[in-house]
Amino acid sequence: MAKLSLFSLANLLFALIIFQCVISQSKLVMGLPLYTDSRWIVDGEGRRVKLACVNWPSHVDAVLAEGLSKQPLDAISKRIVSMGFNCVRFTWPTFLFTNDSLGALTVRQSFQNLNLSQALAGIQYNNPFIIDLPLRKAFQAVVYNLGANHLMAILDNHISKPGWCCSLDDGNGFFGDEYFNVDVWLKGLSRVAAMFRGFPNVVGMSLRNELRGSRQNVDDWFRYMQQGAETVHAANPNVLVILSGLSYDVDLSFLGNRSVNLSFTNKLVFEAHRYKFSNTPIWANHSANEACGIIQDDMMSKSGFLLDKGFPLFVSEFGIDESVNNATDESFMNCFLSYAAEHDFDWAIWALTGSYYIRQGKTNTEETYGLLNFDWSDVQNPRLLQRISTIQSPFKGPGLPGLRGTNTGELTNTGQLIFHPSTGLCVIRRSVFELIRRSVFAPLTLGPCTDPKALWSYTPKKTISLYGADFCIQADGPGKPGKLRNICIDPDTKWEAISDSKLHLSSTVGDGKTVCLDVDFHTYNVVTNWCKCVSDDKACDPSSQWFKLIKI
Repeated sequence: MAKLSLFSLANLLFALIIFQCVISQSKLVMGLPLYTDSRWIVDGEGRRVKLACVNWPSHVDAVLAEGLSKQPLDAISKRIVSMGFNCVRFTWPTFLFTNDSLGALTVRQSFQNLNLSQALAGIQYNNPFIIDLPLRKAFQAVVYNLGANHLMAILDNHISKPGWCCSLDDGNGFFGDEYFNVDVWLKGLSRVAAMFRGFPNVVGMSLRNELRGSRQNVDDWFRYMQQGAETVHAANPNVLVILSGLSYDVDLSFLGNRSVNLSFTNKLVFEAHRYKFSNTPIWANHSANEACGIIQDDMMSKSGFLLDKGFPLFVSEFGIDESVNNATDESFMNCFLSYAAEHDFDWAIWALTGSYYIRQGKTNTEETYGLLNFDWSDVQNPRLLQRISTIQSPFKGPGLPGLRGTNTGELTNTGQLIFHPSTGLCVIRRSVFELIRRSVFAPLTLGPCTDPKALWSYTPKKTISLYGADFCIQADGPGKPGKLRNICIDPDTKWEAISDSKLHLSSTVGDGKTVCLDVDFHTYNVVTNWCKCVSDDKACDPSSQWFKLIKI
């Protein structure tokens, strides 16, 4: 009887939470649900909505959103908002919604079955309302709370059998594998789509994470992914339907000459993943410039080409190990961020997670790729958060104000930002007042890319001029600050992208030698120096001299 009362109380609390969240969700983005318009994701008014998401795993053994033993649910959601994200890619295992015995387990029972007594005590302290909810309702409670905090949700079918993902032989990789029965998968997709049909913050469903393994083939991909897309749309026509590629979601190249055929329109999105370890030999065997050039070409040929074909691309996983200071990780992230800024696609970083209840048999384990620290109380690496902040906002697209786009999403001007991926900042001009106040003669510095002084024009004559003004950037020799001048005909006012990465902006000074735009990391002044790392030197770090001109 006491047990029944406890269960009834848990359900009453759940109902109250859901009621409060529904009220809050009614105040969510007015333009929901979302649609597609060529390569853009747009709201009901046709304005671009850029998905800038973080991954929050809920597919591992305990089948509960990670971190609820460390911090209150609402505090985690508010932390996500404070970090500048507008959505969460929230993962789930198929069996949670197709195995009724698993779905009916309470959080308490799930953790007791795994001998996770310490984590259970943490949940009891931080989130007592959730501890006696069935796992399915606990999943719903997290989604509702995201909506209450004005966060959109992408529900990602990450795996079938709860556990860590992914390996080639884990039985979850491709249609027909041990735990990947197509009929069961379709049943799960249908149930989840229907369950969240009335929830405005659930804006998309990803059909399956990282297809892989010896069974993978293009014909079965088309056969079953099209079935999955139709199943989701029939159960919930409001959500975007997101299709992943092959080979751990790196490869969508087979869509270059074959199309997905669906009964519905304006809802189809493709997704891709990319990590440094997606191409480990390339980063190991080449200089940073060479590797970046190769990787950007590979990303374009495997998935980026879909943007040119008129489809939205959601890069739903990328990230780096934040527990170590690794030069190759830094180069990968700089390369990726310059590519992401240039192509302005939607994305989700891996991962929010500071730690896991249990992962591959080990309890209370750290996630080295996590944005949050081990106890989920703070950001693990503020610098990384600064670097991704610039790509959280759209650069262009339909319905954006001013230089950011038109109703068709086409560019109407030659406005550019000079993006510095290592810092996440852009080149801006200092005002005369600031130059006098600081007693410096360094008219160029790094600052927020949203600053009006960050807008430039790259002209057909290869000058970089202040937007709407005649002043252009002039090189003045190695170690000297970049200048602004109003006579823009000399070689030292002409700039072009060089090196394999095309991320060095170079000019020619009076003695005929080439210098590159550079950053003094002590002052953030923009200077010029001899171009570095343009050869095949694998040990050279080009990060201070990597810039990308971004059209807006």
